[in-house]
Order: sequence, then structure tokens, then C-alpha cells
Amino acid sequence: MKTLNVGILAHVDAGKTSLTERLLHTVGVIDEIGSVDDGTTRTDSLALERQRGITIRSAVVSFVVDGVAVNLIDTPGHPDFIAEVERVLDLLDGVVLVVSAVEGVQAQTRVLMRTLQRLRLPTVLFINKIDRAGADPDRVLREIADRLTPAVLATGVVRAAGTAAAHFRPHPDTDPAYAGRLLDLLTVHDDGLLAAYVEDPGRLTGRRLRAALADQTRRAVAHPVIAGSAITGAGVEALVGALTGLLPVVEQGADGAASGTVFKVERAPSGEKVAYVRMFGGTVRVRDRLPVGERIATVTGIDVFDRGATVRADAVGAGRIALLRGLGDVRIGDPVGVARTGAPARHFALPSLETVVVPGRRSDQAALYAALSELAEQDPLINVRRDAARREVSVSLYGEVQKEVIEATLAVEYGLAVTFRETTTVHVERVVGTGAAVELIGVPPNPFLATVGLRVSPGHPGSGTTFRLGVELGSMPPAFFTAVEETVAETLRQGLHGWQVLDCVVTMTHSGYWARQSHAHGTFDKSMSSTAGDFRNLTPLVLMAALREAGTRVEEPVHRFRLETPDDVLAAVLPVLARLDAVPHTTVTRAGSAVVEGVVPARQVHAVERRLPGLTRGEGIFESTFDHHRPVRGEPPRRARGDHNPTDRKEYLLAVNRRVTRRADG
Repeated sequence: MKTLNVGILAHVDAGKTSLTERLLHTVGVIDEIGSVDDGTTRTDSLALERQRGITIRSAVVSFVVDGVAVNLIDTPGHPDFIAEVERVLDLLDGVVLVVSAVEGVQAQTRVLMRTLQRLRLPTVLFINKIDRAGADPDRVLREIADRLTPAVLATGVVRAAGTAAAHFRPHPDTDPAYAGRLLDLLTVHDDGLLAAYVEDPGRLTGRRLRAALADQTRRAVAHPVIAGSAITGAGVEALVGALTGLLPVVEQGADGAASGTVFKVERAPSGEKVAYVRMFGGTVRVRDRLPVGERIATVTGIDVFDRGATVRADAVGAGRIALLRGLGDVRIGDPVGVARTGAPARHFALPSLETVVVPGRRSDQAALYAALSELAEQDPLINVRRDAARREVSVSLYGEVQKEVIEATLAVEYGLAVTFRETTTVHVERVVGTGAAVELIGVPPNPFLATVGLRVSPGHPGSGTTFRLGVELGSMPPAFFTAVEETVAETLRQGLHGWQVLDCVVTMTHSGYWARQSHAHGTFDKSMSSTAGDFRNLTPLVLMAALREAGTRVEEPVHRFRLETPDDVLAAVLPVLARLDAVPHTTVTRAGSAVVEGVVPARQVHAVERRLPGLTRGEGIFESTFDHHRPVRGEPPRRARGDHNPTDRKEYLLAVNRRVTRRADG
């Protein structure tokens, strides 16, 4: 069967989840429409989602339209949970971007649309809530063209907007005004269509224009706009038709090697991990043994999504989404079977905030770390850090709402009462020069049975950490190289100032080991034989020495902002923005309002938000999103280390010696 994997994306409260419910009802999957307010929707399955009325985790539902199996993925709209959106983007064939007919284009809408355009993901826009008081779909359409993309076209007209009788009427092919607007949009990217129009306008039938619109939508150069209401159902049938008529339907064969990607992990009541996998090629069957990440696992169970529910299956093929059991310690992002070529790039910024989580009882410290580690399986970007010396656990955050959700989850699901310390800004470090260090086996002060030499240099922005070999691959057992590479990645999570080191190239310049030694009676002599542990213990010392020689620069996150305010208060607002280190780039005044766009340090965003209501009579609208990192001015901030501190050789060796001794005693 043909398949289509569609994501429903929006700013929070635009009506995504309600629209998902209405779609399921329209196609006959459910008999009654659930309510977000009542906590009865199909996709908001977590108790906390039902209580708060927001989507926290991505959810999948399936239905069939015109012989196409559609997997609909409902994603969170709140920016604090953008990591959930991040994980599904590379799995989608197309997107429905929902915009409220009342609030219009909002901050998260613009963030999402920029990303969709960069990825060239086919996108249909749906203007929701046309029945609400204050709805103005014509204004919102203009906002979409001004703030998102000019390559949009309303495929119909809304009547009685702002009333319960609001409805959407698709334009007929015979409407000359619609045909003219459609032609203007399509000929921008289709010279053949333009030539045909010049030669003989009568040849351009409605059927040809519809086909051209579908082609350009699938190529992500045109974006049809439909309007309606998830509550009344207006316009939803037109949206259903657009899913299979305008978005790219995939028909992939089940032959070839199995290839899939894990994009979500849950735990069954038994504690077993259940992996959500999008299949890109081949077929996975129950009892198949196949690579999962870096290990081999046996698939013990398969559930597929079918008409609003999950059902047991013996196999799942390309294009489908399935729940796989038996994959062991599976993690988000793991390839299942043959890995896809080209690692998916990051689409959104990493969290720029962090906080220390404090258990209500000191005796709960271990249970808290275990619970947060389990939550990190579902959301790796919370980045749980444990400082053993201070007996503290910290997590990374996108915002305060995410903190509230973590607190409630720990209380409801784990019975742990917690508080949080003040939220602080997460900085990063970047390598500014080139540095190298080496420690040779058997040469003091190296206490480990390993030779490791590393050179560190800056990488291209956004490239992450690149590990290269400057020695022959056959000079050591592969396990020793793996130990060095993995330890390099782990060590760079805390640089010279305690912050994660971004975008650098680490080259292994020296290697050496002592082969396995045995006594005459055949017993293994560890004291004369190198192990992977020797390389894991030595690598942090060498890497930090190379970093010291290269030098690192601490940078802070900076947000791009947009402020809309009455023009008569602008003179009072601008000096406050300046005092809070905000830098306006453009200021435009029109029709009694002013729009200011610029940049502001992330550490000052909440201060700006607190000051604006009083300065703008409550009429100011402030939007911000991460834009870039910039070097900090003055003394760089330091973060307390949560590891054995390889920047201090004596402290590090004492800690490693204690760890090794405990293992030997055990």
C-alpha cells in the first residue's frame, strides 16, 4: 500500500490536536470527537497532557484515504518542547502547518516555517478557527505572505468568518480570478507553463493547473492555503483531499535490506523499552536479528498503526511507522538495520537554559538521578548532568514550562517531590587555535598502559565534533580506537571553563599499546597488558592539555527578537531595551504601531518580557528565538565540573585510582 507520513505543526494553541481529532472523525476512524479541554483527545495520551491541555510528546495515528495509508504525527506546539518536533522532521513526507485565524502568524510559526523551507519539506497551510470571534482569515493570509513566504495561494474563500456559520468554499476551476492568481504563482517556477500561456492561454485547463500546483507543492516551492475550523469541521474535507492530492505519496518496495530510524522511545508497564521506528527501506519481521545502533538485537514484537489504533503484525515494510520490541537499550536516533547515508543535521538550537533539580529528601538523590535518566531516554536534550562531588543533578531546558512539566512528571510517575534552583544560561566553548599533546606508554608521568596523542583545531560552525585518525588504523586493535573516539566526545561536553565544546576537529596523532601478556601458566597479566580502560582514562588528560594549548572562547546564546508596540510608547521602550543589552536592527512605524526587530542576549529575554507590559500598556507583543552564539564580554563564566576534572591532573588521577580500586574490590 502507498504511504504518506504527515506532521501537524503549529504554534501552541493554534488547534493542532483538535484538528487531528476532526481529521480522524472525518475519515471515519472515530465516532466522537475528543476535546483538548476535557482531556479526551486520541493523541494526547499522557495524563499530564490531558491535565494541562498541551501536547508534550509526539503521537502517531493512522487512517486510509483513497488507498493511501496516512500516518499523522501530532507534535507539540510549545517552544519548550521543540526537541519533539526536531526528532520527526527527517521522517516526514509532508507537513500541515496550522495557523490561527485569530492570533495569526506567531513566533513559533515563523521558526517552523523557516525550518520547513530550509529542508524543502512539502507544506500545506491550514488557517484554523475561522468560526472564532475575531477571526480574520484574509488578514492572516496577508501575514503568511509577508512573514512566512510569498509563495502561497488561498485555494478557496471563507464566508461568515467569526461566526458559528463560518465555512470554506474551494474555488472552482472555472473561476477566472482564481485561475489568474494560480497562474501567477506557478509560472514563477515553471517556464513551460509560462510559454504555454503566452502561446495559447486557452490550452491551460483547470486540470493542468491543478496538476502543476500539486507538482510544485510536492517540490516545496508552492504552498496551498486552506481555511476552516477543527471545531465545526469547516474546510476539513478539503484538507483531507489535499493530503493525498497535493503532498508526496510514497510507494516503496519491501525488498532490499531493512533500514529504519528510531524517533521515539517509551517504556511499557513491564519496564521494557518500546521503539517508534520509521522504516525507509526493506522489511523487518518478528524474530529478525539485525543491527540496532552498535549492537545486534532480536525483534520480539511488532505493532503497526492502523485506522486510529495499533495492531500486532508479523512484519513492517518501507514507508510505515511501527513499534518494535526487543531492541534492548535502544536510544532515540539509533538506526535499525542499515543506517541511512548522511547523518541528519540539527534543525533547531540546543537548549540555552539549565537548572539544578533538588530532591525534597536527600535520601531521594539516587532515585532522582535514575528517574531523570529515564526521562532523558524520551528527551535526550534535557542532558542530565550529575556532579558527584556536590551531589547535585542538573538538566538542560528550553523554558520554564518544561521545568513545570518535569516537576509534575517526577511527582506523578515517580513519587518524587523536587524543587529547582534559579534557571541559568547555558554557554558554550569554541576552540580558537590549534593545540596538541601526547603521553607515551612507559614514559613518566603517564601511569596508563597506552600511548595517546591528540591535536585539536577549530571546525566549521555547525559541524559538531569530528574525530580523525592521523595514525594507521591497523596500528592498534579497533576497540582501542573506539575507546579514544567515544571518550573524546564525552570529555568535550565540559571544556576548560566547564561548558560544552562545539565544532572542533580532534585528530589522533600518536597511538601505542602493550599486547596481551600472560604468565607461564597462562593467566592474564593485566599489569603488563593494555586494555580499553587505559585509553579511556588517559584520553581526557591528553585532550585537556591540547585544549589548553589551543585555547577556548566562551560564548553566550543570543536571541533574535520582534517587538510590536504602539508607536507612542516607542520612545520609552527603546532606552529600556538598550539597558537590557538588546540591539535593535530595524524599526518600522505604520498605522499607529511600531515593529522593532533586533537581537538580545538569552539571559535578558525574561527581563524584557517582564518590563514590556508596563511600558506598552499591555499592548506589546514580544517574540524571540535563538539565533546565534557570541563571545562573552569580560571575565568568562565558569560552570562547576561534574566529572573527575582532567584539567587538574592530581585530582583526576586520585579519582580514577579510587574508581579502579572500587572495581577491583568488587
